[in-house]
Amino acid sequence: MLSPALGCALLFLDISIQWTTQETVPPKYLHHDPETSRQLMCDKCPPGTYLKQHCTARRKTVCAPCPDHSYTDSWHNSDECLYCSPVCKELQFVKQECNRTHNRVCECEEGRYLELEFCLKHRSCPPGLGVLQAGTPERNTVCARCSDGFFSDETSSKAPCRKHTNCSVLGLLLTQKGNATSDSICSGNSETTPKCGIDVTLCEEALFRFAVPPKFTPNWLSVLVDNLPGIKVNTESIERIKRRHNSQEQTFQLLKLWKQQNKDQDMVKRIIQDIDLCENGVQRHIGHANLTFEQLRSLMESLPGKKVGIEDIERTRKTCKSTEQFLKLLSLWRIRNGDQDTLKGLMHALKHLKMYHFPKTVTHSLRKTIRFLHSFTMYRLYQKLFLEMIGNQVQSVKISCL
Repeated sequence: MLSPALGCALLFLDISIQWTTQETVPPKYLHHDPETSRQLMCDKCPPGTYLKQHCTARRKTVCAPCPDHSYTDSWHNSDECLYCSPVCKELQFVKQECNRTHNRVCECEEGRYLELEFCLKHRSCPPGLGVLQAGTPERNTVCARCSDGFFSDETSSKAPCRKHTNCSVLGLLLTQKGNATSDSICSGNSETTPKCGIDVTLCEEALFRFAVPPKFTPNWLSVLVDNLPGIKVNTESIERIKRRHNSQEQTFQLLKLWKQQNKDQDMVKRIIQDIDLCENGVQRHIGHANLTFEQLRSLMESLPGKKVGIEDIERTRKTCKSTEQFLKLLSLWRIRNGDQDTLKGLMHALKHLKMYHFPKTVTHSLRKTIRFLHSFTMYRLYQKLFLEMIGNQVQSVKISCL
């Protein structure tokens, strides 16, 4: 008598053999053989072929490949292949070209769906309604009224309802409760009102990266501390920077702290003035873009590495002016991604923004900002600022870094 374990094993083996056999043995069809006047079970033809000759008592079914521009996509016993669909219609693109086993597959362009024979635009949800299900090439957008505690203040085919701002979390008072079409309004005095607080601006980052050697010596931070003029950054602060940050970010935080401690000195005032001139240039290129929540989210999604979340985007929209919001989010992205270069991140993003159908004016502004910060004029400014930072001791820094 078989043991239960062995019996189960044999049962599974039998099922496996049956399944494999069903997969490999061609399905059959009934055919009357005129030579013998018998009913035969012939093999069907596989996808990509057509029936050339029925089977006989002495010969198996003969199948032949489908000619160009025709196909069969299943086992069959037809003596003809199907013609591929003609070229795609207006506002469609070819998702899959025709081959011997598949028909041509057409799909509506991004932002449209197929309704009967037409590619129609996805529905845009008006204020008070958010996107419950995003539209696809086969289905229209599904909108839903924002539930209690959520709102939508824009007309969009992608944006869901968003949570009302929690004023107490920001240390503010609730002045006006939000509804389905508007966010809560918070208020507070200047001491408690949160500030935008961009950690390191694009211009500061460009300067700090100029000041950082490509390869660090083990005591690079100490060398920089010793050679910076003015009030020295204390040992406790340096150790804290070393614990919380790594490699390039340590230099960023050290230079930022040194700049803050020496902001009243004439030499640092000149550096701050030049950085302000640089930042005015950045604002001129990118600050005018009044981006919606959905556009900010798309921009953050297009950046490589760790993503800036929806909550950070919401908070930034509440605490920063429209001209500062994107720059603040770039600052948050840099912190989250350690030593990644923000300008390189932006160049990566520009390659991927096409899929979001982003406004050309914004992508053009981003390109201009990158070119501006990489220009020879700016390089000369970084050189001047670095020399002012290090003062007459720049040579000793160079020697120490060798």
